[in-house]
Amino acid sequence: MDPEGERPQICNVTPFQQIVASCTGAILTSLMVTPLDVVKIRLQAQSNQFYKGKCFVYNNGLMDHLCICEEEGNKAWYKKPGYFRGTLDAFLKIIRNEGIKSLWSGLPPTLVMAVPATVIYFTCYDQLTALLKSKLGENESHIPIVAGIVARFGAVTVISPLELIRTKMQSKRFSYKELHQFVSKKVSKDGWISLWTGWTPTLLRDVPFSAMYWYNYELLKKWLCEKSGLYEPTFMINFTSGALSGSFAAVVTLPFDVVKTQKQTQLWMYESHKISMPMSTWAIMKNIVAKNGFSGLFTGLTPRLIKIAPACAIMISTYEFGKAFFQKKNTQKQQ
Repeated sequence: MDPEGERPQICNVTPFQQIVASCTGAILTSLMVTPLDVVKIRLQAQSNQFYKGKCFVYNNGLMDHLCICEEEGNKAWYKKPGYFRGTLDAFLKIIRNEGIKSLWSGLPPTLVMAVPATVIYFTCYDQLTALLKSKLGENESHIPIVAGIVARFGAVTVISPLELIRTKMQSKRFSYKELHQFVSKKVSKDGWISLWTGWTPTLLRDVPFSAMYWYNYELLKKWLCEKSGLYEPTFMINFTSGALSGSFAAVVTLPFDVVKTQKQTQLWMYESHKISMPMSTWAIMKNIVAKNGFSGLFTGLTPRLIKIAPACAIMISTYEFGKAFFQKKNTQKQQ
């Protein structure tokens, strides 16, 4: 193996060991970044507001308000109580109004979702990377893109129903009874396929994210190893490469994250108030731009970056550390 700073060869790491390494990273990452995810979703969800004749529904991220306009067509919005003015303001108001535990709203389904999603995603990525390298050669630069896209497509499709439930729990406070009623009603009315609501914008967000993330991650890792004169990447090289590549991908794909959040959180609004509205990805995107300008597509940028950078860094460095640990143990057994 040439000292190019490539990913450690996975031939000495079994799929089960990859699963253990990815699970550890998923649990640790979920515990640390869930509060930032809650704040991001609250900031995005508070823009879910629209008219229906003489009334409109306003969601401030904490609860729904059904407000009556004095006259039809009145364009003066109801004064928004507890409106979040930014990331820090959202943190403080959530803690003050709901308690600090609310920052971990949706943690159980996050953990239930994170473990299988991470196992599918990282294990498939490594296995596909190894397969493609054996066919196309070690230095083919497009391998991370292809492997990342395929692995993410599979993970998103399998986990999408849990992602819907997690987003609902984080958008505002729900009891498990309310959540069960919502899911049951939705399935009985629209069928099981309705649990994949938000699948399209999630794919539009996650697949490009994955392609950009893995390509830049492998590129940065290789470059940092060459600059440091190292044979293999250290924990800090993996950490830095993950943070930088994740941040870049997060900014580019944020508009689809905003659409996904609104598409999923609006479900409760429609079911509760019998309001129908176009639910296509592009319709929601155009609606956001019309109401809030182009900057509306980048709502929650700060908490998303604050969340994504450490999340990617912790996840990939923990995963690579775990694989390196098992690789060392396996090598010792072979000797």
